[in-house]
Amino acid sequence: MSLRLSVLDQSPIPEGSNAGTALHNSIDLAKLTDSLGYHRYWVAEHHGSKALACCSPEVLIGPIAAATRNIRVGSGGVMLPHYSPLKVAENFRMLAGLYPGRIDLGIGRAAGTSPKVAFALQRDKRLAMPDDFRDQLDELRSLLPDEPEISLLGSSGDSVVWASELGLPYVFADFINPNGVEIVQPFKRSLTRMSVAVWAICADTDEEAFRLALSARMMMTMLFRGHSIQVPAVERAEEFLKAEGTPLNMLPSGRRIITGTPQKVRASVQAVAESYGAEEVFLVNILYDHAARRRSYELIAEAFA
Repeated sequence: MSLRLSVLDQSPIPEGSNAGTALHNSIDLAKLTDSLGYHRYWVAEHHGSKALACCSPEVLIGPIAAATRNIRVGSGGVMLPHYSPLKVAENFRMLAGLYPGRIDLGIGRAAGTSPKVAFALQRDKRLAMPDDFRDQLDELRSLLPDEPEISLLGSSGDSVVWASELGLPYVFADFINPNGVEIVQPFKRSLTRMSVAVWAICADTDEEAFRLALSARMMMTMLFRGHSIQVPAVERAEEFLKAEGTPLNMLPSGRRIITGTPQKVRASVQAVAESYGAEEVFLVNILYDHAARRRSYELIAEAFA
């Protein structure tokens, strides 16, 4: 099976570091993956997070596109319910004008944050936010007839239905919900492009890759308990997780995290892609050490040749 490999970057902030360093790390990783032949580099949107630095994909896309040559750059995704469709369209028309043929607009429906921060993002706080995502999406599409390409992202059933109806490319977030095959199965034939975002960490040995993943396991375990923290060092994460008394590979619950050597990761990524019928895989990871993160993407690129 021939797969396109792409990157979904959440701009992790290592413990003791800061958002500025994390954002520069994203630009550095984009330059590396561009040189390695990755197809797309998408940046995520999160608000009020101590662990993830990018709250405005449209701000980070420009510097990444300027620092790279061939890779397509986009959002994974802009959380449309927070914004005016016109403003989103204007932002991405500018980016497409600056970097024609290289800009993608990935759209999501989730808040990308806690309910408290989502409320703070509302301009009008007198009323609850309306559930009018489909209307927003229709308005946005009417404002962007040509460039950039619009894709939908999701981890539940609604977005894949809309992607199927509207003929839009679709990306399923398997790293959030590893039970997505049954969700997308009825719609695969009607999707213009099916992609899947997969959590994958690669190292020279299985043991090292598993250890590197402990930082994200602790960070997400704490997040699920309502505590946002920076990405902890591996040693601190290992100590914390062992004290939980649960097998380390079971934390946090309900998530698929692929780790291992290049050959093992390649086989696992291919198996997930085949189960979805995906022609493109977005690789996601959160690591404490930026050098290890670079190495993970290098090893996976080599494994897929």
